[in-house]
Amino acid sequence: MVVLGSGAVGTGICKALRNAGHAVTSINTSTSKENGATAIRQADFVFLAIPLKAALSLQDNWVDALTGKTVIDMTNPLTPDFANLTVGFKDSAGEQVTKALPKAKVVKALNAVLAPNHDLRSFEKGQMFVPVAGEETSANAVVDLLRSIGFDAQYVGDITCSRYIEPMAEVLIRLAYMQNQGTSIALKLMRA
Repeated sequence: MVVLGSGAVGTGICKALRNAGHAVTSINTSTSKENGATAIRQADFVFLAIPLKAALSLQDNWVDALTGKTVIDMTNPLTPDFANLTVGFKDSAGEQVTKALPKAKVVKALNAVLAPNHDLRSFEKGQMFVPVAGEETSANAVVDLLRSIGFDAQYVGDITCSRYIEPMAEVLIRLAYMQNQGTSIALKLMRA
């Protein structure tokens, strides 16, 4: 597996994957084009733990290396102050990433999990709800992967469902940072 991005989001998901026994390579903008492309070509799953703008303008050889790969899009279409979304119900970051990576199997997931919670240290396994959207076969592979590391991942539909998942992230951001509830909050799917 490859995690593209080494900030708070990338570091957290790398830790969760490694804690679950998965081999993970982390790459970022300081990784050479060749080494990045090689790592991507060798991976089954690639996590985009980078800003949306960066995901839409990846190096050409990395885009080519993503051909046929399952790409987990963790991006959110946020304004610079994180106070609003830049796209809404007629488009989504997930759909934009899919257009930018036409030969990859893009799956929207983990974007509605606050960065400090990607490594699951604050929550019991199976408690944190993660909606997953994309082509069903690829999305279900991501659901299985995320469940293996402790998320309550659920397939919700094709990539257009990103339009409904991305606003969930904005709600959590507002609660955590603008309502001062802190980052130890998450979504939970309740079942009767």
